[in-house]
Order: sequence, then C-alpha cells, then structure tokens
Amino acid sequence: MSADDNHPLLIVEDDLALQKQIKWSLDRFDSVTASDREAALVQFRRHQPQVVTMDLGLPPDPDSVSEGFKLLGQLLDIDPHVKVVVLTGQNEQTHALRAVSMGAYDFLAKPFEPELLALTVDRALRVAELQAEIRRLKAVAEPNAMAGLITRDPEMLRLARMVERVASSDATVLLLGESGTGKEVLAQGLHEASKRKGRFVAINCAAIPENLLESELFGYEKGAFTGASKTTVGKIETANGGTLMLDEIGDLPQSLQAKLLRFLQERRIERLGGRQEIAVDVRVVGATHQDLKSLIKQARFREDLYYRLAEVTIEIPPLRARQGDRVLLAHAFLRRFAQDQRRAGLAFGEDAIRAIEAHEWPGNVRELLNAVKRATIMADGQRVTAGDIGLPDPAGGGAGEPASLDLRSVRENAERQAIIAALARTNSNIARASELLGVSRPTLYDLMHRLAIK
Repeated sequence: MSADDNHPLLIVEDDLALQKQIKWSLDRFDSVTASDREAALVQFRRHQPQVVTMDLGLPPDPDSVSEGFKLLGQLLDIDPHVKVVVLTGQNEQTHALRAVSMGAYDFLAKPFEPELLALTVDRALRVAELQAEIRRLKAVAEPNAMAGLITRDPEMLRLARMVERVASSDATVLLLGESGTGKEVLAQGLHEASKRKGRFVAINCAAIPENLLESELFGYEKGAFTGASKTTVGKIETANGGTLMLDEIGDLPQSLQAKLLRFLQERRIERLGGRQEIAVDVRVVGATHQDLKSLIKQARFREDLYYRLAEVTIEIPPLRARQGDRVLLAHAFLRRFAQDQRRAGLAFGEDAIRAIEAHEWPGNVRELLNAVKRATIMADGQRVTAGDIGLPDPAGGGAGEPASLDLRSVRENAERQAIIAALARTNSNIARASELLGVSRPTLYDLMHRLAIK
C-alpha cells in the first residue's frame, strides 16, 4: 500500500544519515523530508500529509525536546486528524508518553526495526484514511439542520426532521424552550437547510436598551438623531436574503411590536429618519423562554404579532427530558475542550458519568457546556471526576412507574432507554456498550436496528 500522491508521508529528522535510513525503510511510501521545525511546517502545509514521523530532538537544540513538542503542537493545531509517529531514544519513554497524551498516534524507540516502522506507518495511514472516509460519509448522510445538533433523543430527532421540512418554505418559525436548550443551534440549522444565500443574523431583544433597539433593528439615516453621523444599516437589512433570529422576542417593547408586525406583513422597512421604504427578503425566526400566550393575556404582547410569528411553532424540550443526551453531550464537549487544552487523553471517570446522569441541569446545555469546560481546566490527571465538574457523586436512584402497562411497549421502552444510556456512557463504543448491557455485539446491532436507534 502506498500513500496517496496528494498526501505523502512527512519525515522530520535532523540527522541526515538517519533521515536517509528512515526514508529507505519506508521506500514503498511517497515521502518528503525536513530537518527542523520551520522546514517541517512548510512541508506540512504544502503537502498536507496524513502521517508524519518525527524526532523530538530538533535544531537549534537537538539535545532538548522543547522544539519537537512545539512542532507536535503546531502540526495538531493545523490538522487535528494527522497521525504523528514519534521516534524517541531508549530511555525517553516519559517524553513518548507525553507526546501521546498531546495527541501523537504512536511512538517507537531508537534504534527501530525497519519492518516495525513500516508496519506502524502503514497502520497509521489506514486509520487516517478510514477516519477521513467516516467523516466524509457523516457529512453526506447528516442533514444540514443536524450539523450543530448532538442528540439521540427521539423527540429532538423529530424536531430536527421538522426543521428540515420547514426550511424550504418562507414560513416564520417560533422556537420555544427554556434558556440554554439550543434554540440558536436549531435556528442556524434552519438557515443552513434553507439554502438561503444571505447571512444568518441573530439579535437578543433583551440585551439591548429599548432606546437603541429600534435603530439596531431598522437602521437609521445620517442626521436622524444626535450622534447619527452616517447612514447605518440595521439587522433586518443585514439579513436580507438570509435569516434573522429575534432571540428573547418576549422582551420586545410594545412600540417595536407594532413596527415589527408591519414589517412581517409588508416585508418593507423604513430606517429611522428615512422617507423611503426598503424591500427586504428575510426569513424571521423568533425565540423565547417566556409563555407568550400568558403575556398576551397580560396585554404585554400583541396577539396579532404572535400569530404572525407562530406560523410554525417548535417547542424544544429541556436537557433533563432528553434520553441519554446529558452524557452524550458531555463526551462531545470534553473532546472539544480537551483538544483546545492539548489534553488528548482526558476522559470521564465513572463517578463523573453518574453525576452527569443524575443532575437535573436547570441551565440546560449551556450549563453542561460551562461545567465541562471548567472540568477540562481543573482536572488533575487524565480522569475528570464528579468534583471537577462541581457535582456530588450520587448514591443512586430509583425508577418511576411506567406510563403504559402493555408488556411489549414497556419492554421496548426499557430496552431503548438502556441502550441509549449505555451508548452515551461509553461514548458510542459498541463493544463496551454491549458488555455493559450483557449482550453480544451482533445482538446489540440487531436491537439498535429494531428500535431505530442511530
């Protein structure tokens, strides 16, 4: 097997005799070489190799590993998926383990066996190609509305399908749900799935003072008020051809509610101080955690505006109501932040997983994200504990009474919940999930297929 011509192997070694020996050992691969960090970065950006072999001791101080570790970090920053095989001295296992914890694929001690080096590089290349294909297939198979949504919960998956169906229309969408449930993620997914050419623009109606909100939304002409030294386009115009998200729309002042309703009816605006109507083609998405019908009864929100905004209403469930999503999201956030912090081997301990599953997360996904980010920074060692997340290790809990007494429904529901929980707890590792569930892998695949678990 040879490396793809577009992705040759990169060999980083300052000892030219050893560099030649490594290249000879890997003669069945297309390879390029570099003798120092700067040259390696140039070659890496030029050829985009999937696999790199490198010595940690590089000029200007070959007896130190500082330059090698700096290069390793830079390579992984440029391409987190690159497979780096580190070559170390016989007594440098500590450095090798540190390199692996930073994200290196493997290490070999010098002097190395040429056959073993070739086998390691071959295996790294196969893994890189397989992972690249998996990413490609996911990108093709995964609908646009799901791009930023991480979930296995049946209700959230149903909502994602609903977003995709609505996306091709111009219907105004109202997203309802507690703070931190992911309303902006779904709004962005709606925009991506709509194939609109314009921008996605979001504005928080509760975060801008009432006297500034009108000019933020509609823009203003030069001289419209003191300090208006130039004509400024508002958020509605900025989103022309795209999508405008009005977050916390329940806090929109009464005076602006009438003006927004007029825009939704006529699709034309006037800037402050302007005399000319401007046509705007924009999809409007409203979002709020408030009960708008209750605000209507209190005469704090216009009923006619509500019905204009709620052509399609999507109610997003809180995190505590989503099956398996707490741990699933926690694993995804940990991977992201561990990569940012250069702590590739970081993983949750069992006490942390139990704590995440047991906590109600009143702040929803936003609270969970912040807790995992903090834990990534605070964790001492490679295991994140419940204490790192700021939660107690729960003693355990009981199950509620099933809603249905139909044995088949109860059994299927119990199986679905157990499988989703096992997949979340093991970070989608089928082998470990099957062990937790006490079934074989083929049996687990059959159950997942029967229960429509992706």
